[in-house]
Amino acid sequence: MAFPASTASSSFLDPAALMSIRNLELRARTVVEGFWHGLHRSPYHGFSVEFSEYRPYAPGDDPRYLDWKLVGRTDRYFIKKFEDETNLRAYLLSDTSRSMSFSSRGVTKLDYARTLAATLAYFLAHQGDATGLLTFDETVREYLPARHRPGHLRHLMLALERPAEGRSTDLTAPLRRVAELVRKRGLVVLISDLLAPAEALAAPLALLTAARHEVIVLQVLDPAELTFDFADPARFVDVETGRDLFIDPALARKSYRAQFDAHLAAIRATCQQLGITHLQLSTAQPLELALFDFLKARSARGKLIRRRVAA
Repeated sequence: MAFPASTASSSFLDPAALMSIRNLELRARTVVEGFWHGLHRSPYHGFSVEFSEYRPYAPGDDPRYLDWKLVGRTDRYFIKKFEDETNLRAYLLSDTSRSMSFSSRGVTKLDYARTLAATLAYFLAHQGDATGLLTFDETVREYLPARHRPGHLRHLMLALERPAEGRSTDLTAPLRRVAELVRKRGLVVLISDLLAPAEALAAPLALLTAARHEVIVLQVLDPAELTFDFADPARFVDVETGRDLFIDPALARKSYRAQFDAHLAAIRATCQQLGITHLQLSTAQPLELALFDFLKARSARGKLIRRRVAA
């Protein structure tokens, strides 16, 4: 589910305009504030309560804990969360490999992914949740344990702002590292273009789901990667290997899209098989909508889990 197009166009910042804000924490705050503003103007007004102090009533819940004042105001049934339900340990895994530097429209995947990670960290921290960070390329570059204390969010933002150093991508190492480091159940969010063999994802993701972590994969792609809408023949450079290729887009487009679609289908199939949420995001998409999709996916997943438990 997403905001109506009219709401998005009138309320939200274009990603290119957002990136003109140099301070990453300020950029994240701008996204979160724009999200709440747009939400309150949209048909989904009231949706926000699901992510703060309440959760929707589910069969089997004790009706004594219903908030009847909220029922009267919204005609919806919500249970006040207990302390152990509100405390979340989240780990953000942000891809900083060379392929993330690509941009066809002024916003690199790397800047978009960093801003998205910063936005999620800002949002979660201001809900009182402990948030950790792991940045990676072909190796793990930065690791911050999940904490909720004064100054931690600033340290996380500084880690995200550090220049990317790596070249290739290795999704296996960071996922295995998180599985080793994180013993308590939590939320693991992988933010990457996933331009690596899809079969390499299955085993490390399975480690995380076996440890009962909730895993969400946010795949950030440039619009040109999805459409290959280049007009003229040109020299293309593989940013990770440095290999030069002269390509006529008109001749290569059909084959490229078939292979790319097969790659995306394989990733979706792997995530579906493991019960992992997979969201595909475009760098042309406002960050407010990306945040909305993330929260809506978490809400839907929570309801699904409760239905399974109840069954």
